[in-house]
Amino acid sequence: MTATVLVIIHGLIAVAVLGAITHQTLATWTPVRAKRGSFFSRFRSVPPASFANAFIVLYLVAALLGAIVYLDFRVDVRPQLERDGHFEALGLFDLKEHFSSIGLGLIPAYWVAWRRPLAEDLRGWRAGLTVIFAFIVWWSYLIGHVLNNILGFG
Repeated sequence: MTATVLVIIHGLIAVAVLGAITHQTLATWTPVRAKRGSFFSRFRSVPPASFANAFIVLYLVAALLGAIVYLDFRVDVRPQLERDGHFEALGLFDLKEHFSSIGLGLIPAYWVAWRRPLAEDLRGWRAGLTVIFAFIVWWSYLIGHVLNNILGFG
C-alpha cells in the first residue's frame, strides 16, 4: 500500500519535472525572432532561467522517491517481469536508471550554467545541458509508464 502511494506521488512529481524541463528546453531553443503570437514565441515569454531552481528541486525529489520505490520494484515487480520474459522492458528500465544517475551527476553543472546573473559565455552549456536533461526526463517518464503498464498498477 505504501509503495503504491509513493509511486503515485513519484508519478505526479515526474509530470511536474517533465513540464518544467520541456518548457525550459523550448524556451531555450526557440529563436528570439520567433513569429510574435506563435506557439513557440509564447515559450519565450517566460525566461528559461526561471525554471532552473524548480527543476533541480523537483528532479532531486523525483529521484529520491524513485530510489525509495526502487526497493519494492526490485523485490516484488522485477522477478515477475523476468518470469514473464519482459527482458527488453527491463533493459530499457536499466537504461532509465543509468540516465537518471547521470542526471544526478550533471545537476551541479546545470545549476552553475543557469545561476543568475546568466553568464553569456555559458549559453551553449545551458542549451546543451537542458537538452540532455530533457532527454533523460522524457526517457525516464515514458519507460516508467511502459514498465508500470506491463503488469498493471498496484
